[in-house]
Amino acid sequence: MRIAVVGTGYVGLVSGGCFSEVGIDVTCIDIDSEKIDRLKQGIIPIYEPGLKEIVEKNILAGRLHFSTDLTECLSGIDIVFLAVGTPPTEDGSADLSYVIEVAKTIGKNICNYVLIVNKSTVPVGTAHRIKEIIAEELSARGCHVDFDVASNPEFLKEGSAVKDFMSPDRVIVGTDSERARDLLDRLYRPFMLNNYRVIHMDVPSAEMTKYASNAMLATRISFMNDIANLCNMVGADVHLVRKGMGSDSRIGNKFLYPGVGYGGSCFPKDVKALINTAKSHGYRMKVLEAVEEVNEKQKRVLFEKLINHYDNNISGKKIAVWGVSFKPETDDIREAPSLVIIDLIQKAGGVVSVYDPIALEGLRKNINPDVIYAKDMYDACIDASAVMLVTEWKEFRIPSWKALKRLMKEPVICDGRNIYDRTELKNEGFIHYWI
Repeated sequence: MRIAVVGTGYVGLVSGGCFSEVGIDVTCIDIDSEKIDRLKQGIIPIYEPGLKEIVEKNILAGRLHFSTDLTECLSGIDIVFLAVGTPPTEDGSADLSYVIEVAKTIGKNICNYVLIVNKSTVPVGTAHRIKEIIAEELSARGCHVDFDVASNPEFLKEGSAVKDFMSPDRVIVGTDSERARDLLDRLYRPFMLNNYRVIHMDVPSAEMTKYASNAMLATRISFMNDIANLCNMVGADVHLVRKGMGSDSRIGNKFLYPGVGYGGSCFPKDVKALINTAKSHGYRMKVLEAVEEVNEKQKRVLFEKLINHYDNNISGKKIAVWGVSFKPETDDIREAPSLVIIDLIQKAGGVVSVYDPIALEGLRKNINPDVIYAKDMYDACIDASAVMLVTEWKEFRIPSWKALKRLMKEPVICDGRNIYDRTELKNEGFIHYWI
């Protein structure tokens, strides 16, 4: 079997690398020639544990290839995966311009049966639109070529994407033909030899499943953050509340951890897109509108605890920020709460000293140069009036409190992920704020 993956971003590169790992001949395609040249050398543009090793191994094995030309790759290809970006537009809807462009290219060039599979996160009805575009291009050529369009949304977690792909919880496949269904069954069989977890459905349902899944997880996060803020007001312990809730088998304990809000490339974009899809059909997703509102406010909560501690005056004070990626084990800072927090500190006159094990380079490209980039977590805290824990990287979990107290000007900890023991910090002489 030969497949092409269009787009070498997070989804495309992980998918292409993992498909090649099970013996499939894969060509990953991107219009960025510099990026493709670097990938041919095994230079990975993103940080994702285990991905670099898989890419290097399969390039050497001759199973993984990279190209800038989709046209020359179409001959003899069985499946084309679309993994191009669908960024939000100003109104929150998904920008489908890249998807449409690829569909046109396929329609202008295919000469044999091809299954086009959408892995990009797209609104319901996009597969139907792709089918129409390809059919129009074929008609303009005056030729008939059989093809199918399917939906196969990704459910990869940044930081564990390789593991998720190689051993998935489930694989959602939306098709409207037996030929497409059989081809995708054959493709995914190597990933689930011991436990077949492919869920087949119609194409619109598969497209909706992706959005509904991410929206539900985002809802749980915002709900728990709302509960945490109320706990703070009424004197309840959110840790105990979460434990009590999570022990109910109908609820479970996943995604019930309060914090500084969700970020990344999926949840914010998908919540906005689903709200917009509903609006385009004359319906309001009132719950999701509230989820989004709560999340935007939650990104300010840790800063508000800091500024309240200092009676609304942090001018000239050095504030250390630990962690800038939106979650551990990734360099992704898209929609990260850290960006909001850093901006708020600077606007209030504070001096930001920041450390992250992986994501500092991305921060340099996205924020003004007044930020101090520390060489390690302790360097960030020299003469700091407070430490703000924003991303719970493992190396931040058990710091030396005695060393920190010697380094810092004032012993204030703002714990945005609730990972520190309040009693321990009190005994070490720290003032501790948490969510």
